[in-house]
Amino acid sequence: MSGTADLLVEPERLAAELDRADPPVLLDVRWRLAGPPGRDDHSAGHLPGAVFVDLDTELCGPPGAAGRHPLPDPAALQAALRAAGVRSGHPVVVYDGGDGMSAARAWWTLRWAGHRAVRVLHGGFPAWTAAGLPVDATVPEPAPGDVTVTPGALPVLDAARAARLAAADSGVLLDVRAAPRYRGETEPVDPVAGHVPGAVNLPAPAYVSQGRFPAAEALRARFAEAGVDPDAPVGAYCGSGVTAAQAVLALHLAGRPDAALYVGSWSEWVADPDRPVATGDAAGR
Repeated sequence: MSGTADLLVEPERLAAELDRADPPVLLDVRWRLAGPPGRDDHSAGHLPGAVFVDLDTELCGPPGAAGRHPLPDPAALQAALRAAGVRSGHPVVVYDGGDGMSAARAWWTLRWAGHRAVRVLHGGFPAWTAAGLPVDATVPEPAPGDVTVTPGALPVLDAARAARLAAADSGVLLDVRAAPRYRGETEPVDPVAGHVPGAVNLPAPAYVSQGRFPAAEALRARFAEAGVDPDAPVGAYCGSGVTAAQAVLALHLAGRPDAALYVGSWSEWVADPDRPVATGDAAGR
């Protein structure tokens, strides 16, 4: 079972760690679905020494039939992480603009790539500045890292596995998009509205608020209400695997390190017109 201290770090604790002789590597992964790019935020001010890494182009592969944020090419990811100064076995802290979504996807990607020593700054950049901690606009020049990307360290669902989990008598596939998108009443991003048949809706605000998570006991209770059995498989999806990565982080905090991410998510599911689509409130099992 993963502990909170292995997954999240509070601003004051991180500030103390940055004063050490060999501090953690900081990755600024601020991102917005509709732009503008987070690099502009980084240029305006960032945690001292933080290197900007782009979610769209460096932590994910090109959009296409595999979804809007598919898995990255391992060699390309390794090059990006080494350029950012990530070293094998050395601690990394990722942060975003405060909603916790892109930081969670960065956390998940590094963990999937075999780098276990990675945490999320709890509350992101706003929590850092609210604590009165310093911000720097200097462009960092990190020494090249030596991290080796070894894919597959966290479980991944493809469309076929997601369908089987959603239809299973035991286990649950969580759809963490807003309820109107799940029901098929609206779809602001992808070309088809609805959900994977059998998936259970648990919108993100049920387990995270402004990038901050409740205690593990509360998380376990909320996931249990959605049908998550501690002894049965669980996976999560959203529009493109970003918000769902945050759900996987929440599941880790709740003691479910086996939780699987459907990386392609709804954007991959609807790329194949032969895949079934459900609408309405019921999971349809």
